[in-house]
Amino acid sequence: MPAASKELAAARKEEIVAACAQLYERLPFKEITIGQIGAKTSFTRTSVYNYFHTKEEIFLALLEREYAAWCADLNALAAQACGEEEFPSRFAALLERRGCMLKLLSMNLYDMEAGSRVENLVAFKKVYYASLTAVQACLRAHCSHLTQEQEQQFLYAFFPFLFGVYPYTEATEKQRRAMQLAGVPYRQCSVFSIVCSFVERLLKSFRN
Repeated sequence: MPAASKELAAARKEEIVAACAQLYERLPFKEITIGQIGAKTSFTRTSVYNYFHTKEEIFLALLEREYAAWCADLNALAAQACGEEEFPSRFAALLERRGCMLKLLSMNLYDMEAGSRVENLVAFKKVYYASLTAVQACLRAHCSHLTQEQEQQFLYAFFPFLFGVYPYTEATEKQRRAMQLAGVPYRQCSVFSIVCSFVERLLKSFRN
């Protein structure tokens, strides 16, 4: 494929993903259609199928974009001067910017992966793996006393934890009302506070 054609394809894919992201800010995953996504682009709706075969592939590309942005932030943090005491808050601040990523992980990952072709899933898994190595680079830069085993323990505790962050930091009015009627205490938490506290406690456990 000529360079110009590759650039056009990349630009159109990005436009489709950006349109999907805009819709996801106000609509749930199940209500968004390829037709709605296509209608927000500058080209014909049917042209979307030249780049993505399913809605799930578009959302997976959005998640891939979110992970890539997070990786860039993590690699920048790994290159900065930062002590271990300051690290949890700096690390948590990066995730606070990735609300879309946390929402997709919490609510739609299985649907996206099940509805995507293998080549699209491979592209996502590569950037997911890059995030693992970027977090590990941050640990080695700012928590250098950790052993290799402790680094692995951190990764295996932290990455599953990411799946539960969004529900604890975002609740709809309907969910809050249901908790009130059920007698369940509700405390609003920010992404920053919940991630910072978790990372602090996890690192502290390695010192004991």
